[in-house]
Amino acid sequence: MATNTIDFDQVKRESQLKEDGEGANFSTEFPTVKDQISPEEWQARVDLAACYRLVDLYDMTYMIYNHITVRVPGTDEFLINLYGLTYKEITASSLAKLDLDGNVMWKPQGTDYGINAAGYVIHGAIHKARKDINAVIHTHSTAGMAVAAMSCGLLPLTQNAMRFDEHIGYHDYEGPALSTAEQQRLVADLGQNNAMILRNHGLLAVGPTIPEAFNLLYQLETSCRAQVQALSAGIEGVATPPRDVIDLTAKVFAPTTLRRYGLLEWPAMLRKLDAETRGNGYPYYAT
Repeated sequence: MATNTIDFDQVKRESQLKEDGEGANFSTEFPTVKDQISPEEWQARVDLAACYRLVDLYDMTYMIYNHITVRVPGTDEFLINLYGLTYKEITASSLAKLDLDGNVMWKPQGTDYGINAAGYVIHGAIHKARKDINAVIHTHSTAGMAVAAMSCGLLPLTQNAMRFDEHIGYHDYEGPALSTAEQQRLVADLGQNNAMILRNHGLLAVGPTIPEAFNLLYQLETSCRAQVQALSAGIEGVATPPRDVIDLTAKVFAPTTLRRYGLLEWPAMLRKLDAETRGNGYPYYAT
């Protein structure tokens, strides 16, 4: 493993946070930008904000940390959350915009919330390297971190997990993702897969669209939850199907075999989101 050199002064600057918070504008109310941008960017913002809320709804969040990003259609810029908001607070108009070099191209006027440097290191690397990928999700769920700590990785114990067989990457832990030196290795370990386990760290799911990336993350997360529960009985208490059955299952669930997973499911997810979050005291995501 190559040694990372972290410029802590740069990381601190990129966070753009006032140390003591005194006099800082940490409001969670953001005026809408719908009339200031293209319809395509607005739709990307709405989908991304919805994805943040769904990750929260399905209990895959980690306080204010981690990131979901989406490429602004037709550009080399991507949208990301402000560092300091919970996923319940993120709206379409609160999302910041970065270029592929990590420069903040836009964020809500007057806010003192900044960007977490690790969000650029991981997500920027993938957006730059994979032009077929427009959405990237990274989580630190308990089950995801547990499987990431297992030397065996993800086991084909369930139908959900079998879909990832031979279709998932692994990236060894190099410390907190704060050095751009890690980007090349991270991209190489992902390869052409759309899912990756960051060892001793967490999960990563990517896709051409937000709906597809979220669907893949959900399948990966539930695979990890099932594995953790199954292994609690001891490795001798679990069974896996024959290799030909695992291969068949992985082939059947490949997006090129039947359909692009996530697109059919997304409207149902939005209906669930609307039904379970409207009037809960947090701002509506599509504002």
